[in-house]
Amino acid sequence: MLAVDAHGSTWEITDSLEELARLVESVDAQVVGAVTQRLNSPVSGTYVGSGKVEEIKALKETLEYDMVVANDELSPAQLRNLERLLDTKVIDRTAIILDVFARRAQTHEGRLQVELAQLEYRLPRLTRMWTHLSRQAVGGVGVRGPGETQLESDRREAQKRISFIKEQLNEVHRHRELHRGHRRQSETPIVALVGYTNAGKSTLLNALSGADVYAEDQLFATLDPTTRRIELNDGRTVLLTDTVGFINKLPTFLIAAFRATLEEIHEATVLVHVLDVTHPNAREHMATVTEVLEDLGADDKPVIVALNKVDRAGFAGVPSLDELMERLEIAGPSVATSAQQGIGFDALRDAIATAIDEEQGMRTVQVRIPYDRAELVERFYRAASVDSVEHDEDGTVLTGRIPDRHLDPYRQFVIHDEPAVLAGAAAASRESAA
Repeated sequence: MLAVDAHGSTWEITDSLEELARLVESVDAQVVGAVTQRLNSPVSGTYVGSGKVEEIKALKETLEYDMVVANDELSPAQLRNLERLLDTKVIDRTAIILDVFARRAQTHEGRLQVELAQLEYRLPRLTRMWTHLSRQAVGGVGVRGPGETQLESDRREAQKRISFIKEQLNEVHRHRELHRGHRRQSETPIVALVGYTNAGKSTLLNALSGADVYAEDQLFATLDPTTRRIELNDGRTVLLTDTVGFINKLPTFLIAAFRATLEEIHEATVLVHVLDVTHPNAREHMATVTEVLEDLGADDKPVIVALNKVDRAGFAGVPSLDELMERLEIAGPSVATSAQQGIGFDALRDAIATAIDEEQGMRTVQVRIPYDRAELVERFYRAASVDSVEHDEDGTVLTGRIPDRHLDPYRQFVIHDEPAVLAGAAAASRESAA
């Protein structure tokens, strides 16, 4: 493995290389050594300096490596130059992640998305394959040689395949958008689980919903979003969606290729950030997830941090949730959970309910609807979370929480409400009287 320890990085180089080693092992390769160089930034032509390149080349006889893996995404020129100088195969972190993705994708859409990402990554790097072939010239007139001809042919084929896959994914998107349209009509809130890869998102989804989503102790166990209905403590139903995990130095275009995950995050009412608090790099994991959400334009969503795996041995020394939040520099709603042991589920459901209420402007209201306005009763059931229903001689009395945007038809029937809404009801009543 080869890494640049860049000044200003939030990650310790040893931690970053340990994660790269896990990625390499995920594609059934063996790590035999690691070389690092501390620089302000990677060298533009060779990633590391010429002296370090010679050091790596000298290690080939003792380590017997047959591939070098760089800890960053390399440019086509860096890949080409390193392969020429080292006389061995060179790949970068992005290529390894793509390989892991390809092994993990289970659905037809997931496999299409992986192939699209692979093609878009490889297209500008096709020239590496043909550096041994060059242009030929006859009589002073440039004639394209076999290398260039093959390169252009490969590019055309890759671009055709990219267009075909995008058409297929657009068709999948249209079908999925129909389902989302039904969701919007039902106005069922969506809660998306986000977090670093292997933080426990799928295990949490399974535990809360009784689903059987694949969940293993491995990087990127989940690539395809899965949605299940769960019931909150107040009886409301929400849709809980598992999404692909994030990782350090993950190019945004790779996440963007998984449009289903991206759409689920943007459609969500609330995000639950699942954080493995037992991981030594928990703070860095949290920062990475926050950065990726910002890159995706989803940083305006309300976020609840699920401090997961608190049951693990060695973590019992933390005396309180407040201290844990202080150690991890967390500000905002947080719940200590264990997806494996079922710890903190009620508190998490309550936190989700509160966040939804705040995001949707939910108000607790009691209304009496005359019997000749029965259509409003049905409408109230669709728009609100109903706590109780009674019948008296004047009509149907409903108590529940309703979004502000759905309150107007009921203002004249309010018999009890929160102060802000009572004021609105009084104002509406005065306007009606006037």
